[in-house]
Amino acid sequence: MSERFRDTGARLWGLARELLVVCPHCGGRAVVLVDPGYRECPRHPGEHLMAARRLSCPGCGHTGTWRPRPWRKGDGDLFFGGGPPLAVPRMTGPEDPFFGLPLWLRRRCRGRILWAYNAAHLDLLEGYVGARLRERHPHTGSGSLVERLPAWIKAAGNREEVLAAIRDLRTRL
Repeated sequence: MSERFRDTGARLWGLARELLVVCPHCGGRAVVLVDPGYRECPRHPGEHLMAARRLSCPGCGHTGTWRPRPWRKGDGDLFFGGGPPLAVPRMTGPEDPFFGLPLWLRRRCRGRILWAYNAAHLDLLEGYVGARLRERHPHTGSGSLVERLPAWIKAAGNREEVLAAIRDLRTRL
């Protein structure tokens, strides 16, 4: 257990370049990745959310493709990329925001579902939950991933149970 955690200001969408999901074909571990042909624009750090995605399962060979769709009333956030507005995927878990598949790293904990997109997400959660001293990032307002965690994950009284769940999820990597 660490004594100190410093919020880096990481956002959930920043962890969405690789998502571990349950394969819809065989139930094994599949991965959703940004399409290899995507070229990132350094001026728009969240733009990768609108890049095409590839789903692939190494167990059964199942694949799939996701492409952004045009925004419609009621879709929530929209993205302007030079053409008609596109619907921004909703980053809420415990399903992946692109294909709507269950996340591979999910487990019941304290009557709720603890979930993570990938190993980096688990590392961040473990660092935060396990720390005795948690320092805020000076410039994130309420936008960082750790500032938006639910109270039951942040509660010191739940620390051991949440850490045990994180360790259990880590065995699935």
